[in-house]
Amino acid sequence: MALYTTLHLHNVPAGREADYATWFEGPHRQALARLRGFREADRYEVTPQQIMPDIAQPWRYLSVYDFELSHPQIDLPALGPLLAEARDAGLIDDSKQSERIYSYELFSDWKASPNWQREQPFSGISLILANYTIGRYEEYQDWYENVHSIEVINVPGHVAMRRGVLAATQIEPRRYCPGDQLVLCAQQTDDLMFTLRDFSARAGGRSPSGIAMQPRSQAASFARTVHYFSKISGTRFWPGGIAYAGDLSVYAPKN
Repeated sequence: MALYTTLHLHNVPAGREADYATWFEGPHRQALARLRGFREADRYEVTPQQIMPDIAQPWRYLSVYDFELSHPQIDLPALGPLLAEARDAGLIDDSKQSERIYSYELFSDWKASPNWQREQPFSGISLILANYTIGRYEEYQDWYENVHSIEVINVPGHVAMRRGVLAATQIEPRRYCPGDQLVLCAQQTDDLMFTLRDFSARAGGRSPSGIAMQPRSQAASFARTVHYFSKISGTRFWPGGIAYAGDLSVYAPKN
């Protein structure tokens, strides 16, 4: 058995946010429960705070689906028709052909730091669609696993990381993927900006903590995109550390 995660990066038509949330938490979850190897699924919404604010954020929403599978070539495609239901119902805004579905085979489950409060939910997640420098794959994996992952998950607010490689089996509709290496980092914080600032300060050797990250490995390509999302399904943090259940983003005040 191996762990797989499928990312559904998408947008929802204006005014249909509540409809999508109802579909996801109702009939979609019921259908997911019948899939072989299915473990869990959660929804996220892009945050205004980003570690690299100049990088485009073409997706407002991210859904993450986790599986444990022996035969991914048989079982992973079964998610496709379930996502097609949202598309057919007009719940996906693909007017700019921005929808993406990427599946990755994970190297391992969550690698945790002492920051992880296991009794508390994740408040958000960040993902990097990453690449390694050609000819330096082993060096890239060694640096990420034994150096950089430890540095990242020990930043206050960051709690765990898992990584993977683009799976041989992909779900239709297939579209260009900018990174064959996946980095998922989980957060538990109600002050994401503090986390991002300290991350940058540690990377630049300027953190008040006195902790400085090692220089970035040349085995890691700069051809990557970085995206931070807050959790909007299940139980999550509200400012002040209070946890609540459900998707309340659809009730947020509109400007």
